Amino acid sequence: MRYVIYTALLLAMIIKSVAQVTQRPRPSEWNRLVHGARFMDRILPMPSDGVLSSNSWGSPNVQPRYIDNGIENSQWSYWGGNIKLGEDGKYHLFVCGWPENSEGGHRVWPNSIVFNTVSDNSFGPFLVKDTIGKGHNPEVFRLTDGRYVLYVIDGYYLSEGINGPWSYHQFEFLERDRDIIEGLSNLTFAQRADGSYLMVCRGGGIWFSQSGLSPYNHVTQSSVYPKVEGYFEDPVVWRDHIQYNLIVNDWLGRIAFYLRSKNGVDWKVEAGEAYMPGIAKHENGLVEGWHKLERMKVFQDKYGRATQANFAVIDVEKEFDKGSDNHSSKNIVVPLTKGLLLNVLNKRRINTSRTTIRVRVAAEAGFNPVSDIDFSSLRFGSPDTVNYGGGSKLLRKKASGDNLTLFFEGQDNFFPEDEFAGKLLGKTTNGELLFGYARLPGISYQDPILSARLPELHQEGDRISLLTTVENFGEVTSKVAKLKLLLKNGVGEDIIGIADIPKLKPFEKIVVTLLTDLKLESGVEYEIITVLESGNLKPIRFGGKIKL
Repeated sequence: MRYVIYTALLLAMIIKSVAQVTQRPRPSEWNRLVHGARFMDRILPMPSDGVLSSNSWGSPNVQPRYIDNGIENSQWSYWGGNIKLGEDGKYHLFVCGWPENSEGGHRVWPNSIVFNTVSDNSFGPFLVKDTIGKGHNPEVFRLTDGRYVLYVIDGYYLSEGINGPWSYHQFEFLERDRDIIEGLSNLTFAQRADGSYLMVCRGGGIWFSQSGLSPYNHVTQSSVYPKVEGYFEDPVVWRDHIQYNLIVNDWLGRIAFYLRSKNGVDWKVEAGEAYMPGIAKHENGLVEGWHKLERMKVFQDKYGRATQANFAVIDVEKEFDKGSDNHSSKNIVVPLTKGLLLNVLNKRRINTSRTTIRVRVAAEAGFNPVSDIDFSSLRFGSPDTVNYGGGSKLLRKKASGDNLTLFFEGQDNFFPEDEFAGKLLGKTTNGELLFGYARLPGISYQDPILSARLPELHQEGDRISLLTTVENFGEVTSKVAKLKLLLKNGVGEDIIGIADIPKLKPFEKIVVTLLTDLKLESGVEYEIITVLESGNLKPIRFGGKIKL
């Protein structure tokens, strides 16, 4: 399996080498986005107090630079990786790399070695502590029992502690009749509130595992990525105290997109670039002009907020990075503006007739909302509205100790039916970006996620039985639901069976058997649609072709 994946990825890389850059036209409405609308606006300058060098490898576009940011040296080309704060008090960057003098240059990435590198701070320099083993595109996460999982393409390493020892294993993936888009590589993971795991694969499919090591179950039948032209890869997903966050990169267009979700299945795309070349700036104005930034990963605080990002960067097109030359790659660390801690105090769902929206802003280390906010700059409302300069204006404010309650005009503040979070945008008294998301009242954030497989057809005398498996991948027990089986007939759909589905606990499943007098021919393909209906949740349709 590993060699099949690597062969496919090598073929993709050959295709990439023909032309690694194209200019994607931006939607004209993006010109109206205000500061803070784009995820890219959260990217802060990197520190300027390190070792500045003009004698390192690299094209003039990355000279001079601070060589102690992230990890780099002249002997190794580094790529990918994310940071965890270990129980030893050290920051651990799990990164992959290959010898810079390799004859194939960047093309030898399939032979990458994964390293545990450490630093006393989260920016570096990171130094290699241990060599873990072969692997590419590492991402490390921690299970509820404290063990560490270090994902690499086609497998993972497992350890009781962040310093190892590590043992190699392979995940089990259950496709569940769904097509896998672009293979199972470049996986990224987020722990859910109950300790189970969400996984996003390279092509934008969503998978769930009950423990993080138990089988991953495919629940989507199409990519959740933006419906725009692009060659997408390098997804990174994380969950904070408000929502799930996902960024995916169009490697050819060198533009990344930012998405949000309340359940990890249904995603909303926010307008504007998430990142692109040119973001690697320092506090003193120095810009590192990396040709490409890829493999973004995030470092999170105790609330799950992304406080910094790691990027794999290269100074030229990958095909020009040869062995023992002046070109190479490294991993850099870029700080991010973290969102405010916000709570909407209204008890009922916000609609256009509500006169006041109350938003509580919590104080925290380094931020006092009473003294640090430019109140004239604030807007609150639906992200799609606030990002374009709209939203509610501030009416008044009320302090309670260091915390602050903001009162916004609520009339005519429209939140779309599928919106689950409000967004606050503004500035600090120092003119810096201030933003935050808040959950909206009257919305459920932990719904069941019912999912059906295609039925199995069996001839039983004069009748046909349809065996359909229904599972709940949500974090709460489902309500009684209804399963409908439909047969596509060329002009419409015929109902061929209906069954009640009892309450299912998280990751519980049931096999439903329905009998029908429908006449079907053996060996002929029939298109069957499954429909799951439960309370006020939107119906879930899934279908495909099967044979008797």
